[in-house]
This record gives sequence, C-alpha cells and structure tokens, in this order.
Amino acid sequence: MRHRRLRGLGGDEGSVAAELAVALPAVLLALLLGVGALTAAAQQVALQDSAADAARLLSRGESVARAAGIVADAVAGAQMRTNTAGEMICATASAPFRVGRLISLPLTAESCALAGGL
Repeated sequence: MRHRRLRGLGGDEGSVAAELAVALPAVLLALLLGVGALTAAAQQVALQDSAADAARLLSRGESVARAAGIVADAVAGAQMRTNTAGEMICATASAPFRVGRLISLPLTAESCALAGGL
C-alpha cells in the first residue's frame, strides 16, 4: 500500500530550523552570562584573598610596596589602598571586571589585621 503525502496548510516542514534559529541566540547569551558570572566570582575571591594577605603582611611590618605587589600578582590590574583604624591595619583591594568592551564592573575587597601581629 502506498502512503500519500499531504501537502498544503499545516505542514511542519522547516519548523525545527525556525525554532532553532530563535532559541540558539538565547541559549548562547545565557551561557555567556553564566560564564561571566562565574569568572567575576572567581576574581572576587582572589581579590579577597589577596587583600587578607596584604593586611597580614602590613600588620607584621612589611612594606606597603610588597603588600601591593601581592595584590597586583593575584589579580591583573588590581590596586590597593591602606588605612589604619586604631590598632587595625586595613587593606582594600579593587580591580575592574570587564566583559568585552561594553561592561565594566568594579570589584572591591577589604580585610583588616591587628597591628603588630605575629
């Protein structure tokens, strides 16, 4: 027995290609945003760790240049500021997080240590 193809209105030919063409950019955008968020989170953690290391170095009497070098080595383009509040020495590390050329988010981390620490 022969099967005859029905042609006319209501055919599904090409609908998968059209759905893929609509969905693919949205999926790629969601993937890129997810990867960007994970990268920003990893950079924030590295910035926080380097600020803590810098505060500990400063509390032991190391130079500001050495502490700033620790921060700069941990995150490319990072800068460090210091301030003293009573017996605490604080190091604030900041760096821009760039997504392409359009988006730039400032990331900042601060850590303090007791002056004269061991």
